Amino acid sequence: MSARVISGKAKGKRLKLVPGDTTRPIMDRVKESLFNILGDVGGERWLDLFAGTGQVGIEALSRGAAAVVFVDSARAAVQTVRDNLAFTRLSEGATVVQSDAFRYLREGGERPFDVVYIAPPQYKELWIAALTAIDAAADRTLTDSGQAIVQIDPREFKELPLQSLALTDQRRYGNTLLCFYRRPLTN
Repeated sequence: MSARVISGKAKGKRLKLVPGDTTRPIMDRVKESLFNILGDVGGERWLDLFAGTGQVGIEALSRGAAAVVFVDSARAAVQTVRDNLAFTRLSEGATVVQSDAFRYLREGGERPFDVVYIAPPQYKELWIAALTAIDAAADRTLTDSGQAIVQIDPREFKELPLQSLALTDQRRYGNTLLCFYRRPLTN
């Protein structure tokens, strides 16, 4: 399996994968669909939790995102993200953090994100813990129009009792499910 940048400044560049089988890179067709759904990401701030290869955040940078924070606890993943950023020449605007995702969410960034992308190891319900943490700190974690996007196997999905976020869309691509959560608009 290979990964590549689909569009933008680094279009066509092949990305290095994390050694071993601890990460599951997003399929190019799923990534392309994700960015078609999102539209213009120019100027946005992203948080790529459980970053792995970093390919979703790198795609966002390639398409004009202003900043992406990549968070992964695995040293090999962090090095792969750094290598991919250097290879694509997209290091400007990128911050790579080797940390537990939940610690990062607790301690927080300096300001909210437009998009938080959550693609944790499968079948451990880590997406539930991450989304619940984001929900509890939505004012600090997401901009008013921001969204959290979860990438999981469809068998992992369950409805969650969230306070600040609501499921607004779901898209299934084979064995990948993308779930989009936003803060409800207030009048």
